[in-house]
Amino acid sequence: MTATLLATGAFAQKAGDNIIGVGIASINPNVSMGTVTSNSPTFQGALIGSSADIAPTTTLSVGWLHMYTDNFGVEVTIGIPPKLIVDLNAPATHATYPGASSAKSLSPTAVAKYLFRTSTDQLRPYLGLGVTHASFKSIAANTADPTVNAMAGTSASLSASWAPVYNAGVIYNIDDKWSINASISYIPIKTTATFIGSGAVTSGDLTINPTDYVIRLGYRF
Repeated sequence: MTATLLATGAFAQKAGDNIIGVGIASINPNVSMGTVTSNSPTFQGALIGSSADIAPTTTLSVGWLHMYTDNFGVEVTIGIPPKLIVDLNAPATHATYPGASSAKSLSPTAVAKYLFRTSTDQLRPYLGLGVTHASFKSIAANTADPTVNAMAGTSASLSASWAPVYNAGVIYNIDDKWSINASISYIPIKTTATFIGSGAVTSGDLTINPTDYVIRLGYRF
């Protein structure tokens, strides 16, 4: 069957095609914090020069690629919102707060892709540029930690924002229906974190900037 397909050039990604893909995404944040401000002198002083870290995580990724021409298509992707665990470091007090807060990230994306080579090629590299709307839900502070509870035990929020998506990848066509899509994306996401505790309101900008590695099995129809 494969030999026949190679002989006839019967592969995919041509004008009018739709490819549904399902796979996994590895999300690798590169976190930095801006200046943190608080109406509490205690927290204001303790958080000078503070930093944050978010561990890499994986989640399910689903994509739908529609080809408008043999080389140009638009892909919409969604996934199960991954849980982000935020560790806080406060060098001013030589304190660390592992798992200080957590949130689930929602970031549906739409990416325009240009596929190189032709619709008869088995291997098709591509470049993409798109946009995502990053928002957060199920935001919670680690109230078991007395300091975190005092700073954020009442409520915590992360602002939503739009961000560009820079994307590159390659599609390997197994046959005329099935394919494997592997890609890397860089997404510069910035959010404002606001924490409310016992008489304290603390906020600061948090830059997440994840690099996402995705691999999906695709089916053309």
